[in-house]
Amino acid sequence: MTNRSRPARIGDARLRLLDNPHDRNNPPSRLSRTVQMALLGLFVLMLLAVIALLLVDRWRRASVMLGSAMLYLAVLRLLLDSRVLGILAVRSRRFDTAFTAAIGFGILWIAVSVDPLVS
Repeated sequence: MTNRSRPARIGDARLRLLDNPHDRNNPPSRLSRTVQMALLGLFVLMLLAVIALLLVDRWRRASVMLGSAMLYLAVLRLLLDSRVLGILAVRSRRFDTAFTAAIGFGILWIAVSVDPLVS
């Protein structure tokens, strides 16, 4: 008979190596894994909408949507676990939230302030 518990421990050790070192002391998210994945899926849908708007030459609407998606990502960074976010969780929650919110506000400000050239 083989011991099947050993590969599970090795897999867990590998997963721990992939943890974000800045988030090791953060408490786990209160949201279930299914809800976390659904919220992340909504972010991916927002990015797909940005691409679709760019393909039909609606760059201003795409910019507004991209800025909104970045603000939404800032909120997600506060709510979701680093393992769920994967490569979107780069630094600490505080830094990632501030950075993505600043980028989102910047993109929104530029998109809204550009003259629509209505002539």
